[in-house]
Amino acid sequence: MALAHQTTSEMQENNTPLLHVAGISKTFSGIKVLKDVSLSAYGGEILALMGENGAGKSTLMKILSGAYTADPGGEIRIGGEVARITNPASARALGVGIIYQELALAPNLTVAENIHLGSELRKGGMIDRSAMNEACRELLRELGAPFGPEDKLSTMSVAEQQLVEIARALHRDVRILVLDEPTTALSARETDRLFALIRQLRAKGLALIYISHRMDEIDELADRVSVLRDGAHVGTLEKHELSSARIVSLMVGRDLSSFYEKDGDHVRHDAAPILQVEGLTDGKRVQPVSFVLRPGEVLGIAGLVGAGRTELARLVFGADPKVAGTISLDSRKLDIRSPRDALAAGIAYLTEDRKALGLFLDMSCSGNINLGVVERDARLGVLDHGKGRTRATGSFAALRIKAQNMLTNVGGLSGGNQQKVLLGRLLETGPKVLILDEPTRGVDIGAKTEIYRIINDLAAQGLGIIVISSEMAEIIGVSDRVLVMREGHLTGELTGDEITQEAIMSLAVGLAAAPSIAA
Repeated sequence: MALAHQTTSEMQENNTPLLHVAGISKTFSGIKVLKDVSLSAYGGEILALMGENGAGKSTLMKILSGAYTADPGGEIRIGGEVARITNPASARALGVGIIYQELALAPNLTVAENIHLGSELRKGGMIDRSAMNEACRELLRELGAPFGPEDKLSTMSVAEQQLVEIARALHRDVRILVLDEPTTALSARETDRLFALIRQLRAKGLALIYISHRMDEIDELADRVSVLRDGAHVGTLEKHELSSARIVSLMVGRDLSSFYEKDGDHVRHDAAPILQVEGLTDGKRVQPVSFVLRPGEVLGIAGLVGAGRTELARLVFGADPKVAGTISLDSRKLDIRSPRDALAAGIAYLTEDRKALGLFLDMSCSGNINLGVVERDARLGVLDHGKGRTRATGSFAALRIKAQNMLTNVGGLSGGNQQKVLLGRLLETGPKVLILDEPTRGVDIGAKTEIYRIINDLAAQGLGIIVISSEMAEIIGVSDRVLVMREGHLTGELTGDEITQEAIMSLAVGLAAAPSIAA
């Protein structure tokens, strides 16, 4: 099965974009969320589409997918011809496919049944599963799929299910493929395989629109970058023009000469450690680990997926049981058997999965912020709601949380503001040590800068902060010192000018001898 229309090469020769949108606007309840957007995507290229949350990316993509209808006056051309997209079926017929961050698959069906969903092959009025299996077998082989058409979706990983989504789009002769934050739930190895497939599709002439907040992915994949800000298209950068500084400047409308907030002057090097961990292990995924954290220090923990970083954090926080080791806070040994014990002692942990393990999405911002300290507001079994409102007001101001009001449900906020609400809850417990596990995952550039500012401000107040991140630039940018883990072991410590991508990766993959861990 061909993966692209034969006219693609002709259009490339004529410099005709596969997709061209001109003057596209969209208004909701009198508010214009898209403002005369014009941009193009060519066959055989990867166009990165970037912008902060609320910039209009999702709205534009939903117009392309037929989920929304654009305001009158604009024009969409596909393959040089005016296209009328009025619903998802018309978008699919024109060759537009979108792989959303939340996959739209039926887990109880097989791969072939998902690929043919809505266009099942029939024989004698009955679904012909044998024919459907055969029809997509070659496509799966061409994509290098490690599964067959008869496999059930429920038995497959997120990365494999994502591949099924792509196969379904290609089965429908997609010409323009949009991928929305496709690596959010993938490991490094799965991401590499996805990137190889994306390049394969580019080579076959598809126009790929790649939406991501991750600068390293954009740098690796993108041929061009188009940026939306406040519903408007503010610029497109060619390959030779691409740099993180230029992209970020377009996204936020200002020059970010200091993207990462870091002021190592407030690290109290001569002070006794605020946190001391000795020989901590769960006997499985974390081998005996020892380290110290000083007041005002941002300590980064780096390593590849599966290195044991999150597992170590959960041991310190009491979320998982330890089999050996000691944890001391301000030189006092702690007996931490649960997260409640850790919070009471002054250790707070921001989970990497804020939606599943951190926030109550159907609860208000104020309710989430006050959840950890609600007992403080009770007298004789009656809550003092005034105290809760005052506390939430303080968090909103200090963390610059953007929401309609404090009673807005957290589920309706952007990823960055959700993260700030969760951080606000933790700070209300009065921690001395704050562990941040992937603190900027799934948030836009503007929100990242805000979170970096918050980290720096908290360190300046004397908190000891541990940051776990899979983003190399983030670890390097925010950390005063970096510990590197590999297969559950602490393999080295880097400080000052030693903190480089090459040094971190060498320790993470076992290519470098482990420097001694400073006590």
